[in-house]
Amino acid sequence: MALRTIVQEGDPILKKVCRPVTGFDGRLATLLDDMCETLLDAGGLGLAGPQVGVMRRLFVCLDERDLPGEGELPEGYEPKFLEFVNPEILWQSEEQVTIYEGCLSFPGHNGAISRPQKVRARAQNRQGEWFEIEAEDMLARCICHESNHLDGITIMDLAEYFYEDLEQDEEE
Repeated sequence: MALRTIVQEGDPILKKVCRPVTGFDGRLATLLDDMCETLLDAGGLGLAGPQVGVMRRLFVCLDERDLPGEGELPEGYEPKFLEFVNPEILWQSEEQVTIYEGCLSFPGHNGAISRPQKVRARAQNRQGEWFEIEAEDMLARCICHESNHLDGITIMDLAEYFYEDLEQDEEE
């Protein structure tokens, strides 16, 4: 596994629509493994293909349903990832929740974005087998956020308003 470079704000790749994945092979498995490692290293919840320079319809999410609550992770904790290849959102609840949302490609920008509380999605796994998942709260938000990336839509397009992370500015 290897860390991938995360594409940053201003790169035109973030505004393009991705193509479907057609090859379910070792290259795809390596890419997904690299994306999981990169996501974990970056401290994010999700990472989409275009964010690592790959114009394919895929993303990974940290399975927050498995997290042991607030605070420090216990020693030896192994994070679990959900991998979505050629995903599509089948249904979303009418109930919307607006919270501040960040993005690894737009560090320091946090936008107030309304997303559905619950979603049902369909995708393929790394072997090409189809599955469906129902998600709510942060996982539903992550699925929507990463699916948007596959269509060239970012938090900069969706946010009702922003607050800038002052800590990020102070570090630079």
